[in-house]
Amino acid sequence: MTAIELRGVTKEFPGVTAVSDLDLTVEEGEVYGFLGPNGAGKSTTIDMVLDLVRPTEGTVTVLGRDATADSVEIRKRTGVLPDGFSVYERLSGRRHVEFAIESKEANVEPESVLERVGLLEDADRKAGGYSKGMRQRLALAMALVGEPDLLILDEPSSGLDPAGVKDMREIVSAEADRGATVFFSSHVLAQVEAVCDRVGILRAGELVAEDSIEGLRDAVGDGETLEVTVDDATDAVVDAVRAVDGVSRVDRDGDALLVSCDPGVKTRVIAAAEDAGAVVDDFHTEEASLEDLFLAYTEGEAPGRSGDASSANGSGDDPDPAGSEEVER
Repeated sequence: MTAIELRGVTKEFPGVTAVSDLDLTVEEGEVYGFLGPNGAGKSTTIDMVLDLVRPTEGTVTVLGRDATADSVEIRKRTGVLPDGFSVYERLSGRRHVEFAIESKEANVEPESVLERVGLLEDADRKAGGYSKGMRQRLALAMALVGEPDLLILDEPSSGLDPAGVKDMREIVSAEADRGATVFFSSHVLAQVEAVCDRVGILRAGELVAEDSIEGLRDAVGDGETLEVTVDDATDAVVDAVRAVDGVSRVDRDGDALLVSCDPGVKTRVIAAAEDAGAVVDDFHTEEASLEDLFLAYTEGEAPGRSGDASSANGSGDDPDPAGSEEVER
């Protein structure tokens, strides 16, 4: 069974088409990273999955049920950590979790959930006195209540310190091991790369890429960058390296050549530099990061593979992918 399935979904607001003819499938049990620049329609898509807004056209199915007709039943089986979660300032952290337990009719002790997210010692404090990171932990605790079949996490690492981010990653992995589906939206691309099985990248209301991280690297064609440090990066050396079959791009950074190439041509690149008169002092390779891939797709350098199994239409709203996290205090 698919956990989330959108078919031909369009959402129009007055004067704006936020999502256009979106097809999106999230398989049961996978961790799916949902990315997109600001204004691409990502938040609208999440809202349609949660039946907070309804599509102008198309169908949304969640956990095998119609998202509109069966929204109450779906919510009982779904845990949500929303972006910008607001606490009830006069209620304790424990009372927040108890409310989630009552709402889902779950059979769980609040202490066990609070301990899991590192809030047990602060359980009886009023949440209005929590730091942003503690509020984020509390929202995650409420989302985890009842062992949901589907977790929707929107910017889950926002406000967390490094220890909190590590805890969050471990919880996501544990939930996936339990069999839950995790729909993970974040602008902190290193977190997405660390936990997600597949990633969808959205631009201007359309899903321009969808694949594993490795598959996205292969599609862009810049899967590896070879950095070669030479004694003198002359034009002749650059031209000789650029002429090597399997090299797609050569940039010069002082006496270093940054070469985008197929993995099998590294020795030929070095030989070409030496044949052109350069002395190679050092070299190493780096894989393209998810941030590199994100920029390649969202800035139009890498078109979506229309008709390929890893390309579709979609949408998303997301902060600057290079943006920094506010730190838990």
